[in-house]
Amino acid sequence: MGTSSDLRHIEGLPAFQPRAYLPADIDLRDKDAVVAVYRGLLEAGVHSPSDLESWILKRSEIDAALDQAGALLYIKMTCFTDNDQYNSEYKAFEENVVPAVKPLQDRINKKYIEFKKQFPLENQRYHVYDRALERDLTLYRDENVDLQKQVSLLSQEYQAVCGAMTIVFEGQEKTLTQMMPLLEDTQREKRKAAWKSCAQRRLRDREVLDKIFNQMCALRNQMAARAGFNNFVPYQFQALHRFDYTSKECKQYQRAVKENVLPVWQKILERRKTRMGLNELRPWDLLVDPQGLAALRPFSAIDELITGVKKVFHKVDGVLEDLYNEMADLNLFDLENRKGKAPGGYQYTLAEVRKPFIFMNAVGMDNDVRTMLHESGHAFHSMLCAKENIYDYRHGPMEFCEVASMSMELLGGEHLDVFYNKEDFKRSRQMHLESIVQTLVWVANIDAFQHWIYENPGHTREERAQAWLGHHNAFGGQFINWGGLEEFQKYLWHRQLHIFEYPFYYIEYGIAQLGALQLWQHYKKNKDDTLAKYRRALSFGGSKTLPELFQEAGLVFAFSEQTIRPLIENAEKELQL
Repeated sequence: MGTSSDLRHIEGLPAFQPRAYLPADIDLRDKDAVVAVYRGLLEAGVHSPSDLESWILKRSEIDAALDQAGALLYIKMTCFTDNDQYNSEYKAFEENVVPAVKPLQDRINKKYIEFKKQFPLENQRYHVYDRALERDLTLYRDENVDLQKQVSLLSQEYQAVCGAMTIVFEGQEKTLTQMMPLLEDTQREKRKAAWKSCAQRRLRDREVLDKIFNQMCALRNQMAARAGFNNFVPYQFQALHRFDYTSKECKQYQRAVKENVLPVWQKILERRKTRMGLNELRPWDLLVDPQGLAALRPFSAIDELITGVKKVFHKVDGVLEDLYNEMADLNLFDLENRKGKAPGGYQYTLAEVRKPFIFMNAVGMDNDVRTMLHESGHAFHSMLCAKENIYDYRHGPMEFCEVASMSMELLGGEHLDVFYNKEDFKRSRQMHLESIVQTLVWVANIDAFQHWIYENPGHTREERAQAWLGHHNAFGGQFINWGGLEEFQKYLWHRQLHIFEYPFYYIEYGIAQLGALQLWQHYKKNKDDTLAKYRRALSFGGSKTLPELFQEAGLVFAFSEQTIRPLIENAEKELQL
């Protein structure tokens, strides 16, 4: 369980509902077949508002089926980056099908606007749908399709490079993820050796990773220029459908974090240094228990993780427990780390069957339980809005999607006694709260760095490295002694796959963490009401605006100092700093 060795079982899942438009036997990896279906939609007649709504549902059916075809190829590729067949199938889809479809989708968007003028639809129902579609129309350029394809293939190359990173440590070949538990070892020299081995391995690929990133940056800057923007920042903000905030608010978040959260992070590190009896902290001193206790090991086998999280959700909420059990019964997981597997974790919704798939790299650490809770939150979001028939509404704005997942870390975290005894449970909870403070700071760091990258499009590789060092030190790097490790510090950002694959997708974690902290406070006061609002908000998917979704969950959508300060003061109190 938890291992999808060939993934045939998820490829054979039944559709959520019978197809009304697409042929049952269509091969969605066949460019000509897919093009023919979209052209058929373009040629379809619409003669009334009800015809137009039926036309939207036809498009939703096609888009969902194509999305799922791509999702399955991506899942297989990331689960087995060393499988030549999976790599070539994903590459063929990205090179042939996706570029052929994008111009047709643009024409369909234009067709919809024409139809809507003739047959107006209910504004409240279609407001979010319309504004996203209209935004896409303003950004689309035929000449950018090939550039987007090139970026996608570079992302695949990045995955392959990272998936192939292994080292031999104490006579055993290990992935870098499998080395992580050693950073919790109580022997400082062993931690140091493990940290340096991983850092040196990453450094071996700094040239190829920098080359990949340089190409990505150049392509993205070209896209923005072709769409009429001075740089990639405003282009990407519009492409991400950020209707409710701009770079200005992101930089406001960065300042608020620096003034209100960074001092708390410094206190956490100072306490760690004191408890460890050290004059200074080194990078390999940040994960070990500061009082010299053995590292938390909540499970030793993947089945134990799956079963333990099931018990957690039993304590949280019966509805969520049932959803989780459905995932477990269908084995919609690939959880363990192994050689040849892409880094990180994600939840990917199979859009036609309307079921989630969870991918992660578990090695038996406390953080693996948090990751499973996090990705389960995304999965619940997917499942709770599955009845929505408009494809675009079955995935919400990412800022709220991350509220769904980060809230589950906190709410589920209240019940980790299923994995731990009383004392270890307290340790786990404190580690999580400390990591939340660190996350708020790290998000500001990554967001500031990404703004610098694309606001300075002509920068050199060395200028980028120095900019990273400046931002990293400004957001907490200065609290750690990097003496003799400067070259490693320069390339720490290579580990952050979002910078490579999802530019500017990171502030969402900060915004969502603030929402999750609010929800956690409400949960401790009124569990049933908070969960009811949480589930209701998730059930809307993307059919409401971002502020409306926060409101439905009983949360305030804001990430200014006025929002951050009381939340971080509460966390500081919980941590007894």
